[in-house]
Amino acid sequence: MNLNQVTLAVDDMGKAVDFYLALGFTLIVDTAHYTRFSCPEGDSTFSLSLAEQKIKNSTVIYFEHEDLEQWVAMIQSRGIEIKQFPKMESYLWKEAIVEDPSGNKIKLYWAGQNRKSPPWKVEKYYV
Repeated sequence: MNLNQVTLAVDDMGKAVDFYLALGFTLIVDTAHYTRFSCPEGDSTFSLSLAEQKIKNSTVIYFEHEDLEQWVAMIQSRGIEIKQFPKMESYLWKEAIVEDPSGNKIKLYWAGQNRKSPPWKVEKYYV
């Protein structure tokens, strides 16, 4: 199994598209109500769906980049407001936080091996 994509609701497609292009995504589908991007690395995609009413989304989406500080500096130079600059968290991920124009919380991070193998990783699990 592989995760294909995640879709976020937005309330202004034009502003949202500009925001995600500034983050570095590549636009692959562009309609008035639905937009999809490919990630710069790997095979994942990410999409936006235009909400018919004002949204309040508590979902947090994470995008990983090994050179987090450089990425944050690049997107800041493109006009994206940084809510939290890269900071090492207690769960061993270095994270920065931004919000898209619809208020969706986006965490930009680097976790290295701790992403899938933190010191507290579960050894046994059931499918």
